[in-house]
Amino acid sequence: MPSLLNTKMMHPREQITLVMQRIYERVLTTTSGGNLSILDDEGNIWITPAGVDKGLLKPSDIVCVKKDGAIIGAHKPSSEYPFHLAIYNERPDIKAIVHAHPPGMVAFSIVRKTPDTRILPQTYFLCGKIGYAPYALPGTEALGQSIAGEFRKGASVVIMENHGTVIGGQNISDAYQKFESMEISARSILYANSIARPVYLSDEELDAYSAQLRTVLPEQGAPAHYPAAERERRSEVAKIVRRACKQGLMLGAYGSVSARWGNNDFIITPDGISKWDLTLEDLVQVKDGKSEKGKTPDGTVLLHQAIYEKHRHVNAIILTQPPYLTSFAVTGADFNVRTIPETWIYLQDVQMAEFGDQFAGQEKITGILSQDTPVVIVKNEGVIVTGNKLLQAFDYLEVAEFSAKSLVLSASLGKMVPIGDDQVEELGRVMSRWKNYEWKM
Repeated sequence: MPSLLNTKMMHPREQITLVMQRIYERVLTTTSGGNLSILDDEGNIWITPAGVDKGLLKPSDIVCVKKDGAIIGAHKPSSEYPFHLAIYNERPDIKAIVHAHPPGMVAFSIVRKTPDTRILPQTYFLCGKIGYAPYALPGTEALGQSIAGEFRKGASVVIMENHGTVIGGQNISDAYQKFESMEISARSILYANSIARPVYLSDEELDAYSAQLRTVLPEQGAPAHYPAAERERRSEVAKIVRRACKQGLMLGAYGSVSARWGNNDFIITPDGISKWDLTLEDLVQVKDGKSEKGKTPDGTVLLHQAIYEKHRHVNAIILTQPPYLTSFAVTGADFNVRTIPETWIYLQDVQMAEFGDQFAGQEKITGILSQDTPVVIVKNEGVIVTGNKLLQAFDYLEVAEFSAKSLVLSASLGKMVPIGDDQVEELGRVMSRWKNYEWKM
């Protein structure tokens, strides 16, 4: 299916089907759970049907409820249609709604709490303060009024007591990005509580973060030229970004990927475009310290540039927020790589950088990174992964996230027992053979 943001003429039926497919494949809803809707320019509401398998949803299954109440389609509209209508009536700025029962958000729902978005700056700026709607029977006007009341107060993300979450956006892609970001934040907090205590950001830290994002590179004076090496890296980046999104290792609203294509020149993901909807043309060329004319690179572009300038062995960089690694980022807990041989051989020593080092203190991060330390966790931010090739960096990311998951899951069983010094010494003798493996796309 084509991209949402790059296919402006896509029908609401197709948009809803595409986003529901993403939600289902990411295991963020069940066959029967959740519903999506879009309010079109004529005031009609397009919504998922009642009683249809969400995993096999087709554009022809989507129902249209006309402005006058007439229903067009092969099925009945979702039983939750009343609260969709109530939200649209309350908030003219909202044009799309995502409702589902993702496990992380439901965990907060059933203990009657809301996640604090100050855990990650991106979630805070994207989603703001979370609303909380008291319980009401599903499918009733009472539930609609309960939820609409929270939207009336200005919330765009609402936890539904003992139910799930409902999120509004300017379009369906915006609503989905908020949905995905909130679920990752919720899970990061939950996992963090297994290993330590989450640490939340202050107003001053959030303000400083916002100010740093406004730092940009100068633009190239002429339209960019795309040599063969650059086009090859462009294709590799697009493939890895898509793969990372599908595997839950990257979010539509956050993360950056780059690949060097010559000297200190590189390709990087853009700012303001969902990673799910990325095309080859969206990627931004950085050449001679200047970004491609007419495009805005990701806000972390100066960090990517600094890493390439200092480390000639680095040809690919991934910044992202997978949930288990992020649980270490939001606690500052020690990430012990002596779990299994693969983790120690590939990652060696995963160090922790302070929040803000990814901007003002770039020399600190570039000073930590080396051939033996390809991964750095940044507090309340995420993880930076480097590699000689893009696939190698992606593999390091997968290894690190799998290891973080094992560490979190093992916390309920007892204290982690690391690989011993004698075993590490033996592994050191085979390390070079493992790490020098030639990755190919």
